Amino acid sequence: MNILITGANRGIGLGFVRHYLVQGCDVWATYRTDMGSLADIDEQRLHTLQWDITDEKKCSFLDVAGVPEQLDLLINNAGIYGPKKAHGQSFETVSAATMNEVFDVDCVGVLRVSQLLASRVIAARGVIANMSSKMGSNEDNTSGGCYAYRAAKAALMIVSRSMAIDLAPDGVRVITLHPGWVSTDMTDNSGLIDVATSVAGLSSVIENIDNYEPGAFVAFDGKSVPF
Repeated sequence: MNILITGANRGIGLGFVRHYLVQGCDVWATYRTDMGSLADIDEQRLHTLQWDITDEKKCSFLDVAGVPEQLDLLINNAGIYGPKKAHGQSFETVSAATMNEVFDVDCVGVLRVSQLLASRVIAARGVIANMSSKMGSNEDNTSGGCYAYRAAKAALMIVSRSMAIDLAPDGVRVITLHPGWVSTDMTDNSGLIDVATSVAGLSSVIENIDNYEPGAFVAFDGKSVPF
């Protein structure tokens, strides 16, 4: 399998890289500025690619980078949280600049990447997995705050659902994922599960994507998440 994973230099993205390399897949792993722990992986099936998903790229960028003409799986994992809740995402402190920055990465960036890679995923009749968060669920929001992050992840669910409908005639399946509360840098390592547990569950959901409706929002444990 040919797999491309964005935001793959740490956390869940890096976990996906390690998981699929063990499975014998060829993995194209993107990072924005710092390769992070990708630099420590000595594996010829790993291909690293510097890619800021807020940049507009052309197909020639993919050709130069050696991204294959067929991608079996695209995992849109890259994302940011933005300022912490009390310091820039409360009702009193959140700004338009913060909203736009987080939205551009967590929602528009996913669409931007998917549009550029669509022909390659279509050629493989592959899968697009978009990493959202339960924090984008309207039903789950009982604590307020986190305006930018919640809004961007909620918008991503709608974008992902539309992608699922629009790409279905081309044989592409799309799913939206909730990784769980994972111990990573983003959560200050305060999560309830580790990266390996999350990735094992998420990869199983991806493998069994035909068990879910197009664009479904599914957690790492295989359960559908209301939104």
